[in-house]
Amino acid sequence: MPHKDYAINRMTTQQPGQFMIAQTNDQWSSGICDCCDNVPECCFSFWCFPCFACSTARKHGECLCLPLLDGFGFIPAITLAMRVSVRSRYGIKGSICKDCAYSTFCGACSWCQISREMNIREQSLTFVTHRAK
Repeated sequence: MPHKDYAINRMTTQQPGQFMIAQTNDQWSSGICDCCDNVPECCFSFWCFPCFACSTARKHGECLCLPLLDGFGFIPAITLAMRVSVRSRYGIKGSICKDCAYSTFCGACSWCQISREMNIREQSLTFVTHRAK
């Protein structure tokens, strides 16, 4: 899949005595079926999906038990909302139609992709301390 070959933009924000360099792009850093990119999370998701979804929601800053509400409808609204939220937070291009399809038919893979994305985006922040002379 071409998802690994993406252009990276560098954004620098200056704060007193520090520079924050963030690598950003407008694509998912891994595909929906790239569960082997993070085998422990894939296994966690496979063996205890409700726990995995809840821990991923909490890592995103949402209520721990929010994903448990997905069982009350045909389209899993919470999974859909999390995909949209992660795309919005990281500036990832996509469509609500694709998010809806992935949430409905590939729920566990979707949660794994969300978790991988948060892990990668959080690791891409680098702080460089610069002291003024």
